[in-house]
Amino acid sequence: MAAQVTTQFQGIVMYRKDYRERDQLVKFFTREFGKKMFYIRGARKKGFKLAAAILPFTTGTYVGLIKEKGLCYLNAEKTLTQFEQINLDIKKNAYVTYILNLIDSAFPDGDPVPFWYDRVISAMEKIDQGLDAQIITHIFELQLLPVFGVQQEWRGCIVCHRTDLPLDYSESSGGLLCQNHWHLDPKRAHLDQRTVYYLQKLSSVNLDNVRSIGVHHGTKAKLKAVIDLIYQDEVGLSLKSKHFIDTMDSWG
Repeated sequence: MAAQVTTQFQGIVMYRKDYRERDQLVKFFTREFGKKMFYIRGARKKGFKLAAAILPFTTGTYVGLIKEKGLCYLNAEKTLTQFEQINLDIKKNAYVTYILNLIDSAFPDGDPVPFWYDRVISAMEKIDQGLDAQIITHIFELQLLPVFGVQQEWRGCIVCHRTDLPLDYSESSGGLLCQNHWHLDPKRAHLDQRTVYYLQKLSSVNLDNVRSIGVHHGTKAKLKAVIDLIYQDEVGLSLKSKHFIDTMDSWG
């Protein structure tokens, strides 16, 4: 990429923060250039012409000055999509915020990752349509683990690769153990087979192919507990958006 170029790009508004008296810094996740920070002059002025283009969770096609290093500049928007249900529903809002925070933590700024851009768009569309936001978020958590350097074996027993015996998660082994090898980890998770099935399924499913989600509340709680443990002990990631979701869960 040249040092700077004025071009069209696809983007998702990740977050924005006030800057100086009337301006804002807005972070976009772009399909073509990865994550980029934009300096939006006059963004806090009444009647700002690009106000709709930089609302949280907005996606669209934009035109701007993209710099290899430093702040970028937004010139215009061509098409915009705003997800009404995500903006109106605090839980949907919280899960999408967390997904974007995971992406922000997983990849360096300026590295194009179009695969993940498309996945985020797909997730936002499905959450806005009413599909289970927690399960969609678990898909991201599990499938981003290798990006964070955590290689878990979900396909079968990490020792013998068998899939025809009951399986359980072993944190110390880095994946699943079959019944023949449970003795290797006395502290295994003692998961039921339905929860193991969903760990396997969510770690490999193509989000684009998900049309409906129906996971029992108890299974969702067990999935969350296992994935939280992995992110706490193996990834070491602690995000404010995740803490908010945990707090939100306590509301019942």
